[in-house]
Amino acid sequence: MKIAFGCDPNATELKQALIAKAESLGHETVDYGSDDPVYANVAIDVATAVAAGEADRGVVVCGTGIGVSISANKVKGAYCALLGDAYQAQRATLSNNANMIAMGQQTHGIKTAEVLLEIYLANTYDPASRSAPKLARIYEYEGAEEA
Repeated sequence: MKIAFGCDPNATELKQALIAKAESLGHETVDYGSDDPVYANVAIDVATAVAAGEADRGVVVCGTGIGVSISANKVKGAYCALLGDAYQAQRATLSNNANMIAMGQQTHGIKTAEVLLEIYLANTYDPASRSAPKLARIYEYEGAEEA
């Protein structure tokens, strides 16, 4: 899988650790940077790449993960879940078909974030699941095809 990563300067250490983790799992990575203090810029860049199919999934990181999650979700076709625990990492894909995740350097330890990333990447969405009608409503509202 090709995974796009991006962060603001507050989260460079966590982003680098997550890139290394993804690569250790055999994934190709693309780094969209960490120099811009306006976290929305990199989150939108990553989300645009994921929505356009230039990457299979995206990971964005800032201090809390909240700002990059909100920013990424403004891009049509980007579905970014803010992760707090292992169950959310699993359900982000299984129940919600999230093509992106967000985490915070100030809220997640590196080892925890690596575990969350691994769980997220290990799961795939089942379009025949009971979540399908719920997601269909999101896609309908957005005016998008299924993700």
